[in-house]
Formats: sequence, C-alpha cells, structure tokens
Amino acid sequence: MQLKRWRPLVLAILLNIALLSLSAPHALALQGGDKAPDFSLPATTAEAIKLADYVGKKPVVLFFYFAAFSQP
Repeated sequence: MQLKRWRPLVLAILLNIALLSLSAPHALALQGGDKAPDFSLPATTAEAIKLADYVGKKPVVLFFYFAAFSQP
C-alpha cells in the first residue's frame, strides 16, 4: 500500500534525472572571452533587434531584469 503512494513521485524523479542527463547545458554555455552567438530579440517597438547589427559598431550590454512585467 505504501508503494502505490510513492510510485508516482519516484517515477517523476527518475524521469527528471534521465532527461537532465540527456541534455547538454554545458555545450551551450559561454565562457568569459567567448564570442557571443548571433541572436535577435523583440524590442518594445515590435521590431527585431539583432546582435549582428551592433557587432563592431557599438558596445552591447544584455541585461535581464527579473520579473520586469509582473504585477507587485
């Protein structure tokens, strides 16, 4: 009876471990001094801003403000 209660939790944990071991976050991580990959993000004006538009022309600072659009 106790096994039936814990079985979904154990299966969920094992599935998460399997999925995390298959993913390769270290392959996508940048180290200090690495060249940033080209990407684009939507601006507040609905246009796409691309990193390639600024490389070699202006300094680029990418800042993520946690919970910028959340209600207090």
